[in-house]
Amino acid sequence: MRIYSISSEETLRARKLLADWVGEGFLTKEQYQLLQQETVSELRTTNIFLRLVLFFFTMIIVGAAAGLFFAVFRLPWESRGAIFLIFAALSYGAAEFAASQVRLYRYGIEEALAVCAVAFFGVGLQGALFIGRPYSFAQRLVPAAGAAFSLWIWRRFGFSYALIAAMIFVIFVPSYWTSSLPAQHLIVAGFYAAGLIAVAAVRSRHRLDYLDETYSLAEAMLWLGIYLAFNLKISSPDLPPQWWMVSSISGSFPRPFYWATWIIIWCLPPIVLALGFRKKDRFVIAVGAIVAVLTLVTNKPYLGWVRHTWDPMLLGIVLTAVAIFIRRWLAEGPGGVRHGFTAARLSGRDKQWMNVGSAGFGLLSPHSITPAAQPSTPDDFRFGGGQTGGGGAGGDF
Repeated sequence: MRIYSISSEETLRARKLLADWVGEGFLTKEQYQLLQQETVSELRTTNIFLRLVLFFFTMIIVGAAAGLFFAVFRLPWESRGAIFLIFAALSYGAAEFAASQVRLYRYGIEEALAVCAVAFFGVGLQGALFIGRPYSFAQRLVPAAGAAFSLWIWRRFGFSYALIAAMIFVIFVPSYWTSSLPAQHLIVAGFYAAGLIAVAAVRSRHRLDYLDETYSLAEAMLWLGIYLAFNLKISSPDLPPQWWMVSSISGSFPRPFYWATWIIIWCLPPIVLALGFRKKDRFVIAVGAIVAVLTLVTNKPYLGWVRHTWDPMLLGIVLTAVAIFIRRWLAEGPGGVRHGFTAARLSGRDKQWMNVGSAGFGLLSPHSITPAAQPSTPDDFRFGGGQTGGGGAGGDF
């Protein structure tokens, strides 16, 4: 079902591991060169920076081509939905061609084409079913179709953000079924839980191959989605603005449901962390830590307590103390290891991501790290100390 063969993706995974190992000194350069010759892949890859550039440029080109088409032909609004669906088919076909024939892999171009295909598909369905037509039951299928198409992109190409798009589409599905806010939150959480069960069942067959990281990230995102569906102070758009003011505790939700979600958001973090530690899954552990912090941040708004400007400072002190304690506790273990965990960096992957993040921060905020030019006036500038030259030139020349 995946567009890339198993051998191709396994080879790319092996090449990444080799680069990581030689960077940490686990392999000599001679060993690295010898093993690299045995792991030649036909897939075309690029670095993260060129990948982002190609992604955004492809998005601009596709969007400009669609805009030019509508500007030239000036079609009526009733027929634009079908045209968008045609654009979706063309974009998806181009993505398939770029991945299967040109052999692009995380190259930015095929990713942008797949994203455009999902966007055109959603807009096309919306226009074909809504514009100029009375309301019908088929209109309820628009978010469901968008979620299904995004899931197909994720399964076909392995783009993790396609799964995020599917989760976003799922949020709009319950609004067509019921107007009850508690029921909508329960339905969304139910969809995410069903996806989590399916991913966990499939992942058990890929523990040691290249798909394990993909399913690990999917499992982590689904856990985060379940948590956000139950945390009413984050997932309800009318509640976050009330964080810094004393408001009613339950708001527009029934009190039993409100307090049940408060219990759930306190129970989910230890469950997610326990599962992550048991599987030694870094993505699930990271999500467990994130939801634990979110629970602490939203606890006061849940209880209706007065918030103070120094609350974030106290939270930062607590998190810093916890991090220092865990690091020292792991370091004091035999060989710096406790139960298979260590505070020492064993891989260069974290350093690589830190370098990427530093470069990205530099691109986003160049003025914060570039010193400002010092002002100077022409009258204050003088050459000094030079005595060479002819024709009576002196030191003030």
